[in-house]
Amino acid sequence: MNTTTKILAISAMTAVALTSCSVGQRSSAGGEVTGVGGSSFVEPTPYGMVLIDRGSMKVGVAKDDSLWNLTANARGISVDGFWMDETEITNGKYKQFVFWVRDSIIRERLADPQYGGNEDFRIEEDRDGNPIKPHLNWNKPIPWRNPSEDEQRAIESLYRTNPITGVRELDGTQLNYRYEVYNHTAAAQRANRLDPTRRDYNTDHRVPTDNPTISKDTAYINDAGEIVRQTINRTLTGDYDFLNTYIVNVYPDTTAWINDFENAYNEPYVRLYFSHGGYTDYPVVGVSWEQANAFANWRTDFLRRALGKEGIYVEPYRLPTEAEWEYAARAGIDENIYPWDGELALSEDKGCFYANFKPGEGNFVRDGQLITSRVGTYAPNDFGLYDMAGNVSEWTSTAYTESVSRLTSDLNPEYRYDAAQEDPYRLKRKIVRGGSWKDVAHNIRSDLRMWEYQNEQRSYIGFRCVRTQIGFARGTGKKK
Repeated sequence: MNTTTKILAISAMTAVALTSCSVGQRSSAGGEVTGVGGSSFVEPTPYGMVLIDRGSMKVGVAKDDSLWNLTANARGISVDGFWMDETEITNGKYKQFVFWVRDSIIRERLADPQYGGNEDFRIEEDRDGNPIKPHLNWNKPIPWRNPSEDEQRAIESLYRTNPITGVRELDGTQLNYRYEVYNHTAAAQRANRLDPTRRDYNTDHRVPTDNPTISKDTAYINDAGEIVRQTINRTLTGDYDFLNTYIVNVYPDTTAWINDFENAYNEPYVRLYFSHGGYTDYPVVGVSWEQANAFANWRTDFLRRALGKEGIYVEPYRLPTEAEWEYAARAGIDENIYPWDGELALSEDKGCFYANFKPGEGNFVRDGQLITSRVGTYAPNDFGLYDMAGNVSEWTSTAYTESVSRLTSDLNPEYRYDAAQEDPYRLKRKIVRGGSWKDVAHNIRSDLRMWEYQNEQRSYIGFRCVRTQIGFARGTGKKK
């Protein structure tokens, strides 16, 4: 190596070293402290979502109403910016979740020695042959056409033949989705810190010698193929104790159309509403709060895998808090009791309806619909959100109790209670909002609170997702 080459090489090495040292830093500025920047990942705009800027408003009923036995309980709250689905989750979008679960189970079985043991469907080593955490190979297509005998058995194991009709159909009872959720809130609480000296800053108190007892949700499938959920209490030993495991059957309860309405001929909806292509863009129903949470978790994981960013934190999709939902529905306007201006659910001048609801006694079709309507049929509110009143009621993440408004902060209000399996049923109530196609105009008001049990599946309850906006919101989000 000649002298010139050595100088160039040393200069290049020096440049690399300086570049590495200066990442996230500004110039020394003569010895002044100028701050260090942080690394960031710019998330893409979520598909089909609307950005709701941070803002404040008075939520709840603002005026007494003796006719409906309503007492004014409005209070001011503020929420941070978040993305929200512009429409309710449709049958088509939820079906993508169902089919993903189906395909994941089929891939597991194709890799199982009982069904031929094709190792190409499961990845256990990296490119260099080093062992890694086993995961499914989604690049390997399922052999739907011309499968081998073993592959055919694996595929057919997810289907059944209806004993009455003889029709081959997907066996929804097998479609179980397992996922884990780290409870950041519980882990951040001082009482649960792993270092006992940081649990209480009062130096007059003795440092505790015993670790606290925490609750942890677990789930497994027993030998009979049944999902067993348990909430166990254990002494805190590490971060793993805040990792909760859930197993949820994801198939909607299509029989809700019959069980919700006695002495009504709703059998066609049982057979067709979720499966027929004509209902693809209609809101999914028959989905419990537990299933809606499973969908949100899968949606987050689906995004993370697509971005190839498994090692970084991606702001999760989730159900909206009650406060977020009401703020978004009323477009941040205190005077609104609906997603639109005024106190009527239809235009007096034009005679057109603002939402899908039950206009009169026994008259479901006056608004042009009988049951649910295709999402986005009616005009959006000022935030660009469709069907925030009527069509289907929507799950929120917030647990219901009669005093929930007094329990929550006025900053990003939320009351979360993860009910244990053995808890009384009344502790498993979650708040739903917006009213549905079966409700009269009063019950689709945006300032009213309703509830349902978290494991119930109704023909008039659906959901939509939100995702917290990373970074600064543009403004208040209110219409000017």
